[in-house]
Amino acid sequence: MACSSFDAASLGAKEKEARPTEFQIACMTLPYSQFPLQRALSGIQSAGFRFLAWGTTHREVAGGERVPLMPVDAPTHLAADLAKQCRDMGLQTLMMFSTIYPEDPKGVEVLTQRIKQAAAADIPQVLTFGHTEGGSRALWVERFKQLGPIARDHGVLLVVKQHGGSTGTGEACAEIVREVADEGIQVNYDAGNVMDYLNVDPIADIRKCADVVHSFCMKDHRNWPVDQDCGPGFGEIDHYRLLHPVALTGRRMPLCCENLFAPALARPDKPEGIDALARHVREYLEIVVQGVQTQVG
Repeated sequence: MACSSFDAASLGAKEKEARPTEFQIACMTLPYSQFPLQRALSGIQSAGFRFLAWGTTHREVAGGERVPLMPVDAPTHLAADLAKQCRDMGLQTLMMFSTIYPEDPKGVEVLTQRIKQAAAADIPQVLTFGHTEGGSRALWVERFKQLGPIARDHGVLLVVKQHGGSTGTGEACAEIVREVADEGIQVNYDAGNVMDYLNVDPIADIRKCADVVHSFCMKDHRNWPVDQDCGPGFGEIDHYRLLHPVALTGRRMPLCCENLFAPALARPDKPEGIDALARHVREYLEIVVQGVQTQVG
C-alpha cells in the first residue's frame, strides 16, 4: 500500500511539473512537388504557415523532370542559403527529408551529410524511415548508434518514422530508439502510415511510443469510401486523441503536414487549389491544438 501511495504521489508530482508542448504546425513542400519550389514556398506562406519542412523534389519546368530540393551532395552553404531565403519569407524550416533508408549501403554516409546540411541551415530535425518490406533491426541499431553522436554534435535530431514492414508502427520504432539510447535519435510519428500500411490503430499505438516522439508527419487516412491517405481532418483519425499523449512534453513539437488532399477527389492541377487546402488544414490543426491544450492546461 505504501508503495502504491508513493507511486501515485510521484505521478502527481510529474504531472504538476509537466509543461505544455509547443506544437509547431508546419507545411511540407512535398504536396507542391508538381510545381517549382518557389511556388511552393509562396503558397505555403500565403496559406498562413510560419513553419516549413523540406521534401523532396519539385518540377521546376512544366512537363520537366523533378529535381531534388536539396541534393545529397550539395555543400552545406547551399542549405544555409535556402533556409535564409525561407526565413526572409517568414518561414522557419523545422525538418528535412534524408531521402535514404537507414539500411542502405550508403546510409551512414548520406545521413551524416544530411545532418551537416541541417545544422548549417539551422534545421532541428532530419527525417528517415525504413523500406516498406522491413529491414534488419540489428543493422538499424548499429547505424543509429554511429549516427546519434554525430547528430548531437551538430545540434540536430535524427527522427525515424513508420513506413510499413517491420518498422511500421510507433511501438516498433520506439523499441529501436530505446535500444539505441542516444538523445540524438528519436521517433517521428506518422499516423496515416500506421493506419495505411498495417491497418493498425494509431491512437492505441502512439501510447506505446509517446515518450520518444519528437515530431509528426501529419497525414490522415480513410478506409472508406476509398482506402486512401489524405490531409489531416479529411480522414478517420481523431487528432485530439492522437496529440493528447504528447501534450505535456515541455518541448517544441513539429507537426509537419505531408498530405493536404481530400479523399475520393482528384488532386488540384493548379497550385492555387493546393494553397486553399493548405490553409484549410492549418486552420483545422490550429483548432485541434487549442482544444488539446485546453484539456491539459
